[in-house]
Amino acid sequence: MSTRSKARKAALDLLYEGDIRKASASALMLQRITDVEYVIRDFTKELIDGVEANRRKIDELITTHSQGWDMDRMPVIDRNILRLGIYELLWSKEVPEAVAISEALELAQTLSTEESSKYINGVLSKILEIKSDLAV
Repeated sequence: MSTRSKARKAALDLLYEGDIRKASASALMLQRITDVEYVIRDFTKELIDGVEANRRKIDELITTHSQGWDMDRMPVIDRNILRLGIYELLWSKEVPEAVAISEALELAQTLSTEESSKYINGVLSKILEIKSDLAV
């Protein structure tokens, strides 16, 4: 697993925990920084800060393009994989679009279900399709 993939997984872990605890992933990350056992990579911080800064728009896009799923009923892991993927697709200048989608699908296949990875692929593909029309 590449360093960026590890950083992405760490960001997902923090987003997931924050979602479950109804807490800020940034606050959880700051707690972990003081823990010698827990390594926070710069890319993890970039992802957490980016998702949290754009969360309203990201969640709006998920709600709009996740046909048949209410955000509250969507599995927490899938919701946060989508948040990461959408952030990388729309705001990350360093990550190619194909890599953002591929990494999201890898997380879904590893941590969720086969159906989830297909669903996440559909939502992210739709976001990519309309990317040029979005005001971000």
